Amino acid sequence: MRLVTITTGLMLAACSAEPGAAASPPRTDPAAPQTAAASEMPSERRGFRDWMAVCDNGNACFAFTAATDGTGWIRIAQQPGPDARPEVAVGYWAPEDQVGPPTLSVDGEVYGLTLITDYPLVGEVSADRAPDVVRALADGQAAQVGSAGELSLSGASAALLWIDERQGRLDTVTALRRRGVKPASAVPTPPPLPVVTPAPAVSQTGFGDKDQVLPAALEALPVVIACRADTADSDWVQKEVMSARLDASTELWAVPCFMGAYNMGHEWFITGPGGRDPRPARLTSTSDEPTATTINAGFAPEARTITAFAKARGIGDCGTASTWTWTGREFVLTSELEMPECWGVPVDYWPTTWRTR
Repeated sequence: MRLVTITTGLMLAACSAEPGAAASPPRTDPAAPQTAAASEMPSERRGFRDWMAVCDNGNACFAFTAATDGTGWIRIAQQPGPDARPEVAVGYWAPEDQVGPPTLSVDGEVYGLTLITDYPLVGEVSADRAPDVVRALADGQAAQVGSAGELSLSGASAALLWIDERQGRLDTVTALRRRGVKPASAVPTPPPLPVVTPAPAVSQTGFGDKDQVLPAALEALPVVIACRADTADSDWVQKEVMSARLDASTELWAVPCFMGAYNMGHEWFITGPGGRDPRPARLTSTSDEPTATTINAGFAPEARTITAFAKARGIGDCGTASTWTWTGREFVLTSELEMPECWGVPVDYWPTTWRTR
């Protein structure tokens, strides 16, 4: 089994990767966005044979692998800091008539799980057993979740060792892989997260996502003209214009630009009153240049946030989920989750790549 890396470009093209598809190893993400008060810890992703490991800007770390047939997965999550303990979750696409929690077996030893969701079937190892399961996965040869295909443990030890090193756990009693005699107090405290303060909420009378008419200044922009041409064969898509008032003299507009099988794209603009003097919004991520383009996005006026969910395939088990908050000056990335592999992992179990407070 090799890891599948799905880039933003593939998401924009509404890719349709299938379970078990072969592709290249995952990349290491570059430094984190510069628009928020910066954490010095970058988000990073590494590939270790059949395992993927991710740590975010707050040093929360995750390790994953998937079944060879693409139907099951394991996630080990480790929060930063001396008091944190590992969490183990597994899931797979079980027959619809199956009841009860899934099981996890490592080299023939079966571990019971607590049922979290029943479709897809997701279970978690109890907190007191999680360290034992992590050690078994690191030392083992093969694992299986329920009736899913075999899950390779090749790379598990290296992924956990990398997390230990990243979090400063090597040779401590809390290490996932290289345990030692150093006390938990030797583990560094988590790095501070960037602080983002949303601008005050304002009245949205006349704005929203229904029956919005795009101002002439926006209609005249070359990028909007291109969007209109690309969506000319779908009247309802062209009507998916969104707007919001950001403050007394600033507005937000979103223009529908494309529609795929399960993804709708918008271009976002910040303008003066009535759509005057438009400029593209600047939306950052941990892995790409700033853009004004989002997929499956909307604006929440109470929270002052744009949220987007770029699906890499229709069931929504891979892609990127992002949130940006309006501070009164700009939109700042405040949350990002990214699952580059289409392994059937629900979004609640995706690794975080960026967090703020």
